[in-house]
Amino acid sequence: MAELQAIVFDLDDTLYPERQYVASGFGAVSRWVEDRTGTSSKTTFVELQDLFDAESRSHTFDAWLNLHGLEPARFLGSMIQIYRGHDPVIRPFDGAERLLQSLHERCRLGLVSDGALEVQKRKLEALGLRQHFDSIIFSDELGRRFWKPSTVPFSNVLSGLGSPPYLAVYIADNPAKDFLGAKEVGMRTIRCRHPQGLHFEVDPPSSTHAAELEIRSLSEIIGALEHLEPMGR
Repeated sequence: MAELQAIVFDLDDTLYPERQYVASGFGAVSRWVEDRTGTSSKTTFVELQDLFDAESRSHTFDAWLNLHGLEPARFLGSMIQIYRGHDPVIRPFDGAERLLQSLHERCRLGLVSDGALEVQKRKLEALGLRQHFDSIIFSDELGRRFWKPSTVPFSNVLSGLGSPPYLAVYIADNPAKDFLGAKEVGMRTIRCRHPQGLHFEVDPPSSTHAAELEIRSLSEIIGALEHLEPMGR
């Protein structure tokens, strides 16, 4: 820990449970649907949650419209817009803010997050955590081709933090994409595998995708940082 100059975090399912955002968005969509179709918002909310949990995650709204015999051309675009544009009701994982405060007293902190730019900005504002970060990179601001696993957002955040990569660590949750770019630029990596996370059951596709260390909650981060082996230049 004494050797580290910078700690960089992912946002979704690393600093807060992404299922909260999903539920918040489904609530907004359900209220909109009730106004347009008369369908109970409570019923719609439960149905959307059930479809999402049944692995229809990328097609939840399509599946719901099909369930009710409604034409996607009339509703789908607006449902997506409501979901992405709503003001989220979300909060950080327990202890997240205290952890960030403590870490910020020891080193510089950064954030690298994928996702639609305005959506990610609203999430960070809703969480009230912006003040803890010295450098924030929303990869969508660079262009879709620079989302993880691109190395570009990591190079940019390190530049903003003034840290060489071998003295920085990236903490994230999704082994399918989160660690490849960070490792390629020379950063250390820790996976925070929250049991309630959307990618909890996802195993790394290869050893290259895997983080150096794996923990189950933010409360284990200090111990994990202390167990990182020193890395040469």
